[in-house]
Amino acid sequence: MIDEAVSDFEAVHGGRPAGVWAAPGRVNLIGEHTDYNDGFVLPIALPHTTRVGARRREDGRVRLYSSQGDGTITDIALDGLAPGVVAGWSAYPVGVFWALAEAGHAVGGADLFVDSDVPSGAGLSSSAALECATAAALNELYGLGLSAPELALIAQRAENAFVGVPCGVMDQMASACCTDGAALFLDTRTLEQRHVPLDLEAAGFRLLVIDTRVKHDLGDGAYAALRAGCERAAELLGLDALRDLPAVGLAAALERLPEELAPLVRHVVTENQRVAETIEHLDGGRIAALGPILTAGHASLRDDFRVSCAETDLAVEAAVAAGALGARMTGGGFGGSVIALVGAAEVEPVADAVRSAFRPAGFAEPVVFTAVPSAGARRVA
Repeated sequence: MIDEAVSDFEAVHGGRPAGVWAAPGRVNLIGEHTDYNDGFVLPIALPHTTRVGARRREDGRVRLYSSQGDGTITDIALDGLAPGVVAGWSAYPVGVFWALAEAGHAVGGADLFVDSDVPSGAGLSSSAALECATAAALNELYGLGLSAPELALIAQRAENAFVGVPCGVMDQMASACCTDGAALFLDTRTLEQRHVPLDLEAAGFRLLVIDTRVKHDLGDGAYAALRAGCERAAELLGLDALRDLPAVGLAAALERLPEELAPLVRHVVTENQRVAETIEHLDGGRIAALGPILTAGHASLRDDFRVSCAETDLAVEAAVAAGALGARMTGGGFGGSVIALVGAAEVEPVADAVRSAFRPAGFAEPVVFTAVPSAGARRVA
């Protein structure tokens, strides 16, 4: 794929790129909708990446081409860039140029060639992969000297302020900072992080990703409404963020809230607890104990946060019924993917059971693959 990125860059832009940079998609093991509440998350990076071939331009323009695009080159002047000026997929990489400039970094133009095998719209952070690969390329092309967490914050700023999606920082931190063979335990308030070893294969387990092929779009307003609801609840409770509500005070806090906000708070507080429990089990080598935690997390996302859908609910039910230790929706919701923790011998039976359950329901056949904890953004050529 890297050789193809170089040759395809040459075909589109003429001449070789200065390099090729890659950044991965991610699945979140546990800790959903906690990042914009200053909470805790535990994602892993996927082996699936977005690759960006890049070289500098001296004329202040960005020329972009994507193998997954419409076959045309997008040509944009950096001068006068502002939120809302660029639409479609190009807004994500162009937003990185804008965010770097807003942060005071001297970045000129570039030729970019984009190729990706991160499924789009599957809740696997294809947008963060594109942003982080672009940020890594510009960091090196222009000698900015930014750390991986700093690049993640630039990428989040691009998505929040330029594209207009009010996501938390988890996706970009996972894409920029994850390492092979580990999950990333991240405190989204302090950005303190720890790489937690996660060798599922050695322990006899696998983590399946079930892409339901129901496309989700976090820019359609539903995600923003959930975030606004959480922020309103924190304000009513006199908290800086819902992360500050201890579990022992949850019941009393719920009684003080409007009926529509209480379930959001219950999910965030109990989900932070689930992250802590997962870390404790991983540190103790008790991987099988994660199963019930995953399933409980899905119930909370389904019943309290209401971001699940018929396809993700069915995937969880079918996987658990076929022998998965636990399963849950992963990502922002409104479609996307499910993860299932299974024994090594149960991979095919569980995958077949989910496919078989989808057929009579009239759903598109899901795509199932195994998640392997992988490395974050890096130069690959």
